[in-house]
Amino acid sequence: MQTSNALDNLKSIAKNNKKRLAGTFGLVAAENVLFLTYPVFGSFAVNAMMSGDVWTSLSYSLLVLIIWSIGAMRRAVDTRAFARIYAELAVPVVASQRAKGLDTSSVTARVALSRQFVDFFEQHLPILIMSAFQIIGSALMLLILEFWAGVTACAILAFFAFLMPKYAKTNDLLYLKLNNRLEKEVDVIERNNGYQLNKHYGWLAKLRIRISNREAAGYLWIGVAMALLFGVTVVQIATTQGVKAGHIYAVITYLWQFAMSLDDTPRLLEEFSNLKDIGKRVEV
Repeated sequence: MQTSNALDNLKSIAKNNKKRLAGTFGLVAAENVLFLTYPVFGSFAVNAMMSGDVWTSLSYSLLVLIIWSIGAMRRAVDTRAFARIYAELAVPVVASQRAKGLDTSSVTARVALSRQFVDFFEQHLPILIMSAFQIIGSALMLLILEFWAGVTACAILAFFAFLMPKYAKTNDLLYLKLNNRLEKEVDVIERNNGYQLNKHYGWLAKLRIRISNREAAGYLWIGVAMALLFGVTVVQIATTQGVKAGHIYAVITYLWQFAMSLDDTPRLLEEFSNLKDIGKRVEV
């Protein structure tokens, strides 16, 4: 039920803000397509530099300028869009929570929590799109450029996909406890009792440390997997005759794209667990 409530809230926001989100995520898609293809253009530029072809080499700097221009445009557009979305969201959230008979402290907490849905569209969904583009795209490009490196990348994805449900279930429980505490924060502050304040903030600290420790463990597991992937790829390239510098550049860049995008996964899973719990508390 929690998952469906969170998704219903996200769908409601998306449905009511189609034009704003279409403009923003159109730029996100364009930016990601360019990020996915730039190692190929970079490999041509490296080979051109090695052969002394200045103009072909300079075409790479033009691609960099285009990527950053689109990124700057997206950042300017999405701030305006999401600031207005939250302004329009807060009032009906207050009204609906008041209609349910909740006290002021609970309503205040839930309005603050509802901001997480807007943050998901503004901050986490672009990262999710970029990660999906680069994880899948990099694995496919590695299959084309260095077959066994691509096979290893796909095996790593399968391994983490197997672990994901259990990891997400524990995240759900931690965010349930964390948001329960946050809903009580205004009430605890109003009581102004030293013991209760220390207990409240002590529990918040412990929960956040547990969440952080799980995220750190996830990064470590990803680091081990990436060391294996890099090792397989380096051995494959080192034992192949006649490899060009541009080819090595493209392969290493796709390895790093794959690694850095996979690195975002633990944090994205945490954010979705948080949204699932908020979705049970707040209807937007």
